[in-house]
Amino acid sequence: MPESWAQLSFEELFALPARDVEEAQQGAFALRFERLRPEIEALDKLATRQGFTAGRSVEESIPVFFDHRVLKSYPLSLIENGQYDRLTKWLQRLTTHDLVGIQLDGVHSLDSWIDRLEAHEMIVGHSTGTTGKLSFVPRSRTEWPAWSAAYFEMLRALTGVDFRKVQIPYFTAGYRSGHQMMVKMQKLFAEASEGGDANRYPLYESSISADLLSLMGRIRAAEDRGELDQLQIDPRLLEERQTLIRANANREQDMEAWFTKLAEEFRGRRVRIGGGFADLTRLALKAEQDGFHCEFAPGSILIAGGGMKGYRDAPPDWEERVKDFLGIERMHSHYGMSENMGQAPQCEAGFFHFFPYTRPVLLDEDFVALPRTGVQTGRLALFDFLAQTYWGGFISGDRVTVHWDGDCRCGWPNPRIDRQIVRFSELAGVEDDKLTCAGTVKAYSDFMDYVGAI
Repeated sequence: MPESWAQLSFEELFALPARDVEEAQQGAFALRFERLRPEIEALDKLATRQGFTAGRSVEESIPVFFDHRVLKSYPLSLIENGQYDRLTKWLQRLTTHDLVGIQLDGVHSLDSWIDRLEAHEMIVGHSTGTTGKLSFVPRSRTEWPAWSAAYFEMLRALTGVDFRKVQIPYFTAGYRSGHQMMVKMQKLFAEASEGGDANRYPLYESSISADLLSLMGRIRAAEDRGELDQLQIDPRLLEERQTLIRANANREQDMEAWFTKLAEEFRGRRVRIGGGFADLTRLALKAEQDGFHCEFAPGSILIAGGGMKGYRDAPPDWEERVKDFLGIERMHSHYGMSENMGQAPQCEAGFFHFFPYTRPVLLDEDFVALPRTGVQTGRLALFDFLAQTYWGGFISGDRVTVHWDGDCRCGWPNPRIDRQIVRFSELAGVEDDKLTCAGTVKAYSDFMDYVGAI
């Protein structure tokens, strides 16, 4: 079964012949679609509306891939009115797990709703809600063994260290807990690491609230529409919002104080540092002004990513200055998204390589699969073979360049993705929110109307 692939080492995975990988992926996809279609209501409805039948290749199956709107297709009123029974009914359409029988007595918030789901074997993570609605990924404990194995093996490919066996203090510029997917992943994987979550040192010891992120997204969307006065807002959440606003306003100072303290406390020790490019660059430039340099032990690890969000005047040599500040020779990075469990480590040549349990498909502007030859640029779609209780076909909002042929000088196999990755929503004149020609527009539109009607 495809989920068992995650139990292989990255050396074994990358040594598999390309033809064998291709055949295994196509066969596994057919079996997965056949099994999940009758069990996942949303998948069955989309396949029916698209006139889709089994037996097609992954590339021919893009009409039954979900786009990002599916995971947030519930009516917003369900959250605003606290109708968690109906929200559960909506989520039931996306998973094979029986959620309808879960008792919801005492559930009074999004956070308590997710807590209740997780008491019944789910691992639900949500987005940051920047578009005005949270997306919910209906992952479960069934996926955990493969998800966990894949993540730690990706880190071993990236750094040479198996963090399940080696204890290295981990600094991360986020929150201690919460259901937001990246926060949840950091906590889950820290708990599964040697030393446990006590070995992780986050910027904030508090939890980030799903209810608060949902509210802030709704406020942002209402402001854009000029409808802020129409929102009904829980006064308790308004107080929490003000606290978060103050924290964000002081984030740079908090980062500096937090990191300076850790740099002194762990002087001479091997550490692992995770963070965003922008945060790390700001830290490095401020440290240069103050004449401060870190003195961590050799072999310390830096894993960074996230782009330069909100930082438009970063110096061109920011990466070298960050490494000089930390005293670390290499900045590691990996590429992925919360909807897909498989992450692609970045090789020494600067390319991202997915493991065989993730199949990338590149789409043209009409959402038709591009040839898997040469060098192609388009929208990335992924099929996640580790997803066992929900549909693994997902169309992203990322424009990427894939190198299908030729050898990567790192020795890892193709396909490989160029490090220049941009969101379509960041490109002038591009509409990122509409699936246009993956099958028929009307069929997909009808499906979205269906899946959002509770």
